[in-house]
Amino acid sequence: MNVTTATGLPPVDHPLELVERKGAGHPDTLADGVAEAVSRAYSRHCLAEFGAILHHNSDKTALLGGAAEVRFGHGKLTEPITALVNGRFTAALGDTKIPVEQIIESAVAEYLAGALPLLDVARDVVVRPRVTQASSPGAVLGDTDVQRAGRRFWFAPRSLDDLAERSRMFANDTSAGVGYAPRGIAEQIAIAAETHLTAPEATTDRPWYGTDVKIMVVRRGDLVNLTACVPQIAAHTSDLVTYIARRDQALELIMQAAQQVAPHCQIEVSINTRDDDERRELYLTATGSSLESGDEGVVGRGNRANGVISMLRPWSAEGVSGKNPVYHVGKLYNLAAQETAERLHGATGQAVAVALVSQSGRDLDDPWQVVVQTSGDKPIGETLTRQTVAEVMTGLDELRAALLSGRLATA
Repeated sequence: MNVTTATGLPPVDHPLELVERKGAGHPDTLADGVAEAVSRAYSRHCLAEFGAILHHNSDKTALLGGAAEVRFGHGKLTEPITALVNGRFTAALGDTKIPVEQIIESAVAEYLAGALPLLDVARDVVVRPRVTQASSPGAVLGDTDVQRAGRRFWFAPRSLDDLAERSRMFANDTSAGVGYAPRGIAEQIAIAAETHLTAPEATTDRPWYGTDVKIMVVRRGDLVNLTACVPQIAAHTSDLVTYIARRDQALELIMQAAQQVAPHCQIEVSINTRDDDERRELYLTATGSSLESGDEGVVGRGNRANGVISMLRPWSAEGVSGKNPVYHVGKLYNLAAQETAERLHGATGQAVAVALVSQSGRDLDDPWQVVVQTSGDKPIGETLTRQTVAEVMTGLDELRAALLSGRLATA
């Protein structure tokens, strides 16, 4: 690996932040969750049947919003939500077929039922798998039948011997993964405010709030301005007076969460700024998500793998969710870069940003370029950087296990 280290990164207490956090029920978060659930279900099926994960990706998944009618005390969908699961999936290993569409449909239904409990997935969700088995460029026709692990058999393996990664694990693409540590104050506030309203225990205690919460935070020194959008569930909201009272309650809950993170800051909170009480234009929903009413969600448009969209921080445009967990650098390198940054921050106390750059065809555990930027007067030493990256890369199997178990979030 080629290692570059430099200074110039703003310190931990840098004076300006702009951060967004999309909640658990936001359409983009749901799209990420569906894509990852599909990949996880397919991977588990392959491991159980064949002892290996076959080639697949569902990272181009999109959710198309339905239509709903709501009034105080009542809400229902009038048009279904559509899940477009776009990608490529190996449909068979030799003569053994894989029930790809069944796996996809079950994974989508299970995930959305858990994420939006008020959604009747049997009635209100249409799943449309749009999958192919075409390989990427590189499969040149000719006398290739005797070749093992060639591009021609990438999505049509005759046996496990046609899985190239079983003989050598290599990067499938030239891409970059980015991570940084530690989290800034605004990032911590955004996460704390959203989870305070949407965590399972919170929705149990306050079932009238939906999970399509969005938080936007601007911090200038010790001044924090926060705007939140918090939906309410129509079936739990009897009238306008109740809606207003609970909107005020949500503002107080957000303020409490923010003050707990940053007691030294002056915090100003605005909520549901588009509401027009007189015209009854309110964030009132049947299921708690705008996905029910025309909004769309697409993989990669939501939170980064570290849970926020931080506009003034380094980041990668790769959508992590739904990518193959075996070798796809768009997934693994983003997660590995985050782990590397956290370890280097822990070792030095400095703010750290890490970019791991792959080179298509290069050994997966040997990034082509490693770029590390830190705060402070001196860059981190190359020896520590190499050692830390090597340790993280050695632990990729543990990272994969965490992904397959669902313990490691991708958005």
